[in-house]
This record gives sequence, C-alpha cells and structure tokens, in this order.
Amino acid sequence: MFLMKLSQFDVWLIHRAPETELSGFSRFFKEFWFFGLKNARACLFAGLFFLSMMFVPRTGVLGVPKYDVLLIIAVSIQAWMVWAKLETWDELKAITVFHLVGFALEAFKVSGSIGSWSYPLEGYTKLFGVPLFSGFMYAAVGSYIIQAWRLFDMRIRHHPSYWLATLAALMIYANFFTHHFIGDYRWYIGAFVLGLYSRTRVVFRPLDRDRWMPLLLGFILTGFFIWLAENIGTFLGVWQYPNQMGAWATVHIGKWSSWAMLVVMTFTIIVNLKHVKETIHVPE
Repeated sequence: MFLMKLSQFDVWLIHRAPETELSGFSRFFKEFWFFGLKNARACLFAGLFFLSMMFVPRTGVLGVPKYDVLLIIAVSIQAWMVWAKLETWDELKAITVFHLVGFALEAFKVSGSIGSWSYPLEGYTKLFGVPLFSGFMYAAVGSYIIQAWRLFDMRIRHHPSYWLATLAALMIYANFFTHHFIGDYRWYIGAFVLGLYSRTRVVFRPLDRDRWMPLLLGFILTGFFIWLAENIGTFLGVWQYPNQMGAWATVHIGKWSSWAMLVVMTFTIIVNLKHVKETIHVPE
C-alpha cells in the first residue's frame, strides 16, 4: 500500500497544477515548496543510504560489521526502488555504471602508494581495502540526477557537442588518477568546462511553468551539498582522510571543486545514455 502511494505521489508531483492562477508571493511560495518536494523525492536513495550510515553502529549489527550492513541496506534500497517502480531497469543500468566508475576510483585512492583516504573499520566485503558499499555513494549522485531529470521534466538548452562534453568528462576522471604523478590540472580542465557550458541552461518545471538556471550553477550547488555530506560521513568515521586520524577536521574546501567536477562527469554519462537511447532504433 505504501509503495503504491509513493508511486502515485510521483505522478502527483509531476502533473500537479494549481487550481487557480497564482501570482506574486503565492506563486513563489508554491513553486519553492514543490521545488523542495521534488528535490527531496529525487534524493530518496541518497537520503535513505545516508541515514543508514548515521544510525548503523560502528560495531555493526548482530555481529555483522558496519560496512557489510551498509552494503545489504544499499542493495535492498536499490531493489525496493526498482520493484516499486520508483526506478526503471534502464536507470538501474546507468546507476550501475556510476557504481563501477566510483569503485575503481576508490580502489586507486585507497591503495597504499596513494592513501588519499581510508576505511578504518573491519568488513567481510572489502576488496582492495575498499568496502563494496562505497560504490553506492557515487551511485547516489547518479540516482539523484536521474530522478530529478524525470520529476522536474528537465531539458537542456545550448548543450555543447557530445564529443566535447565526453572529452571533458574523460579528462576529469583521468585527472583524479594522474594528478598524483604528473600534476593537478583540475583548474585548466575547470576553465575548459566553464567555457564549454557557459551558454548551457537547464530548463525545469517546479510546478506548472518552466524555469531555468545556468547548468554550471547546478554543478556547483550539487557539488557543495555533496561536500557537506562528506563532512558528516567523515565525522561519523565511515571513512577518514589522513588529517582526520587523530581528531576529526573539516574536509578541505578544495574537495568541493572535486565533487563539482564529479557531478559534471556524472551528468555527462546520463546525457550520453539518454542521447544514445533516443537515437538508436529498437525493433518492436
């Protein structure tokens, strides 16, 4: 019953329109309210997963280590969302791509020669020092964008050519690895991204009218909220940076730019998958 109501809630969110014409503060309040509702709904997977990180004890549950419990919870949430038709199989495939991309990055960053951060707790489902649940943290970003795309009826205006956008995403991902050996070129890549998306707008519908914002602003804001979530995650001790071993400290503000770059890369994967699906003929 709850699942049916939640899926109906999605339909209501998407097609809700005011019965009378709104103006002034009434319109602003109503649109802002629905903007918040749709964003909260788009964060369903991320929110539930984040709550599990907060409330699962460091010592685990019934003898099962915390990292393994988090993996079970993440898989269960994902399966539930597909079963409840809150997420499609195509969307699950896209999210799986983010999971794999994220896990590969985690395995590299946690390796002994790099040691950018670490997972201090024990777990049976750790591979190369990385708990398997960690890929779901990256998948959560993809899940949010995919869900928001549908709920807000998002459209992109003045999107750059797909090959240039893909090139930017590849450079971003490569720099996460190569900056340990040949220097950090994120600001050069960032300048390229700024120029590439300078005219790009995202059109969205909070209520019954189209609104727009610069896509670059969306990248920056999403990266900021992920940075805030990362601070809470490290405060809870789920993972740690080297400067947090003795006592917790705020995650360096420079990570904000890294997360914003990751959002650009995630967005590009989604756009390309949607573009591919729209341009490939699938026989009946």
